[in-house]
Amino acid sequence: MKPRDRILDAALLVFRRQGFRRSSIEQAAEAAGLTRQALYHHFKSKEALFRAVIERLHENALAAEIATANAAEKAGGSLTDILIAEFTARLKQFIAPLEGSPHVEELFSEHLLQARDIYQKYAAHYAEQLTATIERACRKQRLVLKNMSVRDFVRCIELAFNGTKSAYPGMQPADAFLKDFSTMVRTLVAGAVVPSPKPRTVKPAPAKQSTRRKSGDRK
Repeated sequence: MKPRDRILDAALLVFRRQGFRRSSIEQAAEAAGLTRQALYHHFKSKEALFRAVIERLHENALAAEIATANAAEKAGGSLTDILIAEFTARLKQFIAPLEGSPHVEELFSEHLLQARDIYQKYAAHYAEQLTATIERACRKQRLVLKNMSVRDFVRCIELAFNGTKSAYPGMQPADAFLKDFSTMVRTLVAGAVVPSPKPRTVKPAPAKQSTRRKSGDRK
């Protein structure tokens, strides 16, 4: 394992156990089996270390979302099933390393304080991934959106996601959070997505019979 990965694994354990505010760079160094000076060679502060942990969580969450969406599409899932599967993969990958920590709410709060730019960067990546998934699924399944663009629909889903988060601090318990969010996704898809209209077939006009006489016809 690379030294950076070992440090991030150790730091995650410290943040889970102590929370952000009560953790220290010394605790992370000890958990990684390094001296404080050796850890400072990789990260200049506790804040920088925390940001790196958060960014890795987002990286893993995005990778899990992409892989799951592709697998659900290949399995022939409906648009609703694909969306729920990829959101579930994203959230579980992001939440699982922090689940069970008594400081999970603090860690999510500090995530927005210490790493808001990282959060915004990955929010854009998540939106791009979701847009691509919906466009592919609609094209393959011959679906269209009623009275809105794909980007508008993605925004509605993200708003539903954020609204569900407000009811579940720290997105805990995860199963209940995902159940309620899945219900909202099903409702959105049912109200916004319809089959593509079948193209109208235009019957060819009957051929007109010629009224010209043939040269051998009698007058």
